[in-house]
Amino acid sequence: MELNTASEAISFSRELEDESAKFYGNLAQKYVKGEEEFLSFAKENNKNIVQVERVYYGVITDAIEGCFSFKGIDTDNYSIETKLSESASYADALRAAIALEGKITKFYLDAAEVSKSLMADVPRVFEMIAKKRNERILKLKSLL
Repeated sequence: MELNTASEAISFSRELEDESAKFYGNLAQKYVKGEEEFLSFAKENNKNIVQVERVYYGVITDAIEGCFSFKGIDTDNYSIETKLSESASYADALRAAIALEGKITKFYLDAAEVSKSLMADVPRVFEMIAKKRNERILKLKSLL
């Protein structure tokens, strides 16, 4: 599905954050070794949702929403896999988390780039979240 409005992009970012928070919650239950890190990622996801929505609702107006477009942002390009097989090893789970983070990071960077011309605050938050997610990738790789 191609995103056309800011509200669609915000809703999609919420979906990504919610799904990945559940993913990390499940990893925390399954892999005690990384439980603390995985739970902190899930908690941070919830903060990301609040931060994006707060900035969006603080700056958006009907006039901007009416002409704000996310051309080129297709949600199919950012779909994430949150299910692991029962036999998945800890290393498999880490590799899945790295792939998930990569897709979500790409969404935030692409959405920031597309939205820069019409507003400043939303792309800034998208870029900040992408940076945090890149840091997560480094943490996850260090656990491998």
